[in-house]
Amino acid sequence: MNPANSSQWLQLAFNNPVLDAQASFRSALKALAEPGLVQPLDRAQALDALHPATYALCLAFLDADTPLWLAPYLDTPAVRANLSFHCGCPIVTQREQALFALLDESELGDLSGFDNGSERYPDQSCTLLVQLPALEGGNRLDWRGPGIQDVRQVSLPLRDAFWQQRSARTSFPRGLDAFLASGQQVIGLPRSTQVLNNAEEAA
Repeated sequence: MNPANSSQWLQLAFNNPVLDAQASFRSALKALAEPGLVQPLDRAQALDALHPATYALCLAFLDADTPLWLAPYLDTPAVRANLSFHCGCPIVTQREQALFALLDESELGDLSGFDNGSERYPDQSCTLLVQLPALEGGNRLDWRGPGIQDVRQVSLPLRDAFWQQRSARTSFPRGLDAFLASGQQVIGLPRSTQVLNNAEEAA
């Protein structure tokens, strides 16, 4: 994209940049603190291929110090121009360089390359911002762990390959935190959450 022409793609971010960013950030943190519970994330408009909730996550989390990897389907001139203008985040081509990754469902069968942190610095792992067509309609799985009293049943439309990839990339405290967004809603999936299927650990 020619930077000289990037302004043609720009659109409004939050109506109230400060209050909407704060509200979106709080909703995202609540989603991570209460895994599997749907939280509203409706302070932003849709941006090209990005749903309102996905764009709100970007606006709340990304800045000049958060390199972002974009899935090909979401890597459009409008998305690049607006994230560059409103967030200032560098967009990287190598997964290993990313602190955040913006993914759609077509990319979830391969999470290799994304940094899952280290024993000493687990907080430096990549966070996945995943856009889905919906937040229900898949196999019902049992989630357990911090922020969940006993068990919580969640039916995200995710294929087995995602859970296998997540399991392979998780060795607590190392792992990949994820936000799963659709429409104007988000669900948090921290690395500390165990996902079980028929009493067998799936991820």
